[in-house]
Amino acid sequence: MADHDLVLKCWGAIEADFTGHGGDVLNRLFKEHPETLKLFPKFVSIPPSDLVGNAAVAAHGATVLTKLGELLKARGDHAALLKPLATTHANKHKIALNNFKLITEVLVKVMAEKAGLDAAGQSAFKRVMEAVIGDIDTYYKEIGFAG
Repeated sequence: MADHDLVLKCWGAIEADFTGHGGDVLNRLFKEHPETLKLFPKFVSIPPSDLVGNAAVAAHGATVLTKLGELLKARGDHAALLKPLATTHANKHKIALNNFKLITEVLVKVMAEKAGLDAAGQSAFKRVMEAVIGDIDTYYKEIGFAG
């Protein structure tokens, strides 16, 4: 519980601009881990120089942050939210677990820069996401996805 509280105390700054921060998260993910761009088929044909500021990228980033906010606010009681998300990310999108770890790294950086998430909050966020990713792994195994 304390980890969620540390993260949530900075979440308001992220919520204030889901679209802007979401675009920042995805663009940084694509820049730091270019191989992840192929996981987003609707963005693959966009030249890398045009990804920054792209409304569709920002909108998808907002969707990611909205779902993350729901997971954070569930304070670990997230099975009802996470199981359907894991199922679609396995069956439809084919997203390997490592990609959740990569976006977590980016989220920590963006939250530190944009929302003032301090060192304790960053550690807390990593622990929260480790638990979430562990649960995704459990769901992946249940449905037979080798993510």
